[in-house]
Amino acid sequence: MLCQVSTETVAWKRLLALHNRVEHELARVVRRHGLGLTEFRALDALVNSASGSLRIQELAGAIGLDQSSVSRLVARLERDELSERDICEDDRRGVYTAITEHGRSRHAEAEPDYAAALKRALDEVHGDPELTPIVTALRG
Repeated sequence: MLCQVSTETVAWKRLLALHNRVEHELARVVRRHGLGLTEFRALDALVNSASGSLRIQELAGAIGLDQSSVSRLVARLERDELSERDICEDDRRGVYTAITEHGRSRHAEAEPDYAAALKRALDEVHGDPELTPIVTALRG
């Protein structure tokens, strides 16, 4: 006996399938630049912040990681001299991470390939009748 699956469940499964396909391609592309996908997204969030820095909690929210995961990520970024830790002047408990010039350079090298890979990945699945509505919505 088959169970009835809601429209939302079907759409969610389609979105997850699209996400997995695109994530795989994006990870492959940024790896060629010596970055993991999470590292690239952190650099992207920092580059696109007004000051080039974010509180650790803000970075966690921007890239969808929990506090402990983002702390390990920031430690790797600092080790690779892609970002540096800074203490908030107003609240000495507040810790920021700021992108370095090296981090900006690495992001600038990887970003065009990331954007092209995203476009290619979405173009490839656009012909899939189950995913076309999602891709169309993403492209606005």
